[in-house]
Amino acid sequence: MSHRIAVLDRDSCHSRKCNLECISFCPVNKTGSDCIILGQDAFAVISEELCTGCGICVKKCPFEAITILNLASELGTEKVHQYGINTYRLYKLPIPKKNAVVGMVGRNGVGKSTALNILAGSLKPNLGDYENPPDWDKIIDQFQGTELRSHFESIANGSLRVSIKPQAVYLIPKVWTGTVRELLEKTAGSSRDVSEIAESLHLKESLDRNVSELSGGELQRTAVAVTTLKDADLYLFDEPSSYNDVFQRMNVSKTISELTKKASVILVEHDLSFLDYLSDYIHILYGEAGVYGIVSSIQSARTGINELLEGYLQVENVRFRDQPVRFDIYSPIEDDTETPVICSYDHLTKKFENFELDVEPAEIKIGQVVGILGANALGKTTFLKILSGLEPPTSGKIDSLSKVAYKPQYLSAETETDVISYLRSINKNVDTGLFQTQLVNPLSLNKLFEKQLKNLSGGELQKVAIVATLLQDAQIYAFDEPSAFIDVEDRIVLAKAIQRFVRSMGKTALVIDHDIQLVDIVADSLMIFSGQPGVRGHASKPLGKSDGMNEFLKQLGITYRRDITTGRPRVNKPDSKLDRMQKEEKKYYYVGKVQAETEKPSK
Repeated sequence: MSHRIAVLDRDSCHSRKCNLECISFCPVNKTGSDCIILGQDAFAVISEELCTGCGICVKKCPFEAITILNLASELGTEKVHQYGINTYRLYKLPIPKKNAVVGMVGRNGVGKSTALNILAGSLKPNLGDYENPPDWDKIIDQFQGTELRSHFESIANGSLRVSIKPQAVYLIPKVWTGTVRELLEKTAGSSRDVSEIAESLHLKESLDRNVSELSGGELQRTAVAVTTLKDADLYLFDEPSSYNDVFQRMNVSKTISELTKKASVILVEHDLSFLDYLSDYIHILYGEAGVYGIVSSIQSARTGINELLEGYLQVENVRFRDQPVRFDIYSPIEDDTETPVICSYDHLTKKFENFELDVEPAEIKIGQVVGILGANALGKTTFLKILSGLEPPTSGKIDSLSKVAYKPQYLSAETETDVISYLRSINKNVDTGLFQTQLVNPLSLNKLFEKQLKNLSGGELQKVAIVATLLQDAQIYAFDEPSAFIDVEDRIVLAKAIQRFVRSMGKTALVIDHDIQLVDIVADSLMIFSGQPGVRGHASKPLGKSDGMNEFLKQLGITYRRDITTGRPRVNKPDSKLDRMQKEEKKYYYVGKVQAETEKPSK
C-alpha cells in the first residue's frame, strides 16, 4: 500500500486563465465522482481518497500547479504537520541532543523552518489533522518511546526555554529602532556578558550604531548575539552564515559551539564547510519543495554530509538525487600557456575617499573559471565593476574587447513581468535545446516561468538572475555571490551548470563567493583578496587552485583535508594532529591521498 498526496501550488494555479483541464480530464470525475472540483476561492480541490494517482491532471495543467505523489505507506503514521487541504506536509522531526550541535540540511521549501518552529513550540504540530488539531496529550502519546516525548512534555508544561535566530534578519530594523548595545542589553540573560559576545562576533564598532544602519553581515551577527545572550535549554539557528564572509563565519561558529557546554543546539545551514565544521550530528531533509518534506534518521556529521552529496540515504534505502556530487581529488593542470587570452590588464588601482584597491597585473583566459575569495570590504565587488566597465579604474588599463555580463550582489525585481517573458527579452532562444539542457532544466526554472518577478523568493530570484546573466551575449560572466539565498543542493547544481556552460561555450567566468565548497567545485583558479577591510584591499593575479587556496586558508588559520569517500574538502579540527602537521608543512589546502585515508573521522 502507498500513501498518496496531492498538492496544489496556489501561486501557479490560474483557473481563470485555463479551461479547467484538471477537472474535465480526470477519469474519476468522468465516472460521476468529485475527485477534483473548483473551490469557492477559485482554486482546484483534489480528493486524496478518491485520486487514483493516474497523473493526467498533472500533465494537463497548463501551469504545472499540481503534484500527485505516492509515498511509502508507513509515512502516513509519521506525519507531523500539514497546513491544510492539498498543501505541504512534514514527516518526522529532528532530534535535539544535549551538549551537541545537530545540523539540518536540505533544499529550500522542504520544511526546515517548519521543523524549527515546531521544536521551538511556536507551531503546534497537528499530526496531519488540520481540521481538528489534537491536544498536547495526543501529541505526546504520538511520540511515545522516542526522545521527542520529553521535549514536547516540556513545551506543553511551559518549562522548555528556547532561543531562536530566525532566517529573515533583515526584519530586525522593523521591530527595533535603538542601538545594537541597547538591543543586546535588553535581551541578555543573567549570566551573559554583552561586551564579551560583541568582541567574539566583531560587533564592538557597531554597538553604538542604530540597528537600521547595519550591513547584512552586521545584522546577522547581531541576531546571533541576541540569540546566544538569552538563557535557554535549546538554541535554534536558521542560516547564521548568510551575509558573512568566511572569517566572520568562523567567529559565528565558535560562538555557537560555546553554547553546547550548557545546552542543545540545532542549526539550519547551506554552507557545507560551516555545517561540517560546527555540527556533531546531521539530519537530511528531503522531498519536493512546497509539497512534502521527510526528516532522515540522525547521522554523524561526516556520514550525513556524504550521504547528502551521494544523494542516497543508506538506512532508509532512499535515493533522492539521480547523480552523486564528486570533487576533483587533485588540482587541475595549471600550465595552460596555449589557451587564448580573453582579457588582460596591467596594474590597476581604484581610490575612494576612505578606501583604496590595488590589483596585480594579470591575464584571464578562455574557458577559465576564476574563484574570488577574501573578507568583506576588500574591494572584490569593486574589481568586478571595473572589469565590467561599470566603474573606471583610477589608474591602469584593461586590454579587452570582450563584453562582460555582470550579476550584482544585491537583487531587486519590483515588476509584474513574469519570468519567461523577462528571460525571452534577454535571449529569445531560452526555450531552445541548449539553454534548456544546460541551464533551465538543471535549475528547475520552468516551474517559475509563470510567476511574476516581484513574487519570487530570494533563492528563486537569484537563480533567475544567474540564468539571465548567462543568457546575455557576452564573453565574460561575472557573478557576485551567486550562492546567496540558494539551498545546498541548488548550490551544487549551480556550480556545475556555470562551469559546464562556460567551458562548452568557450566563455570565461569570475565568481565571488564565501562558500568555499561552491568555489572548490566551480573554479579552476583563484584570486585572493587581502588587506584591511574598509581601508585598503589587494588583489592577487589568478593563481592555481592549490596555491590560491593554500594562501587563503593561511589567512584564515585553518587547514583542509579531503574526505576519502567523496573527495570534498573538510576543515580539520583546530589543533588536531592533522591540523598541526599541515601547518608545519605549510600545506593548508588538502593533504595527500594516503595521509587522508589514515585520518579518523572527527565526528
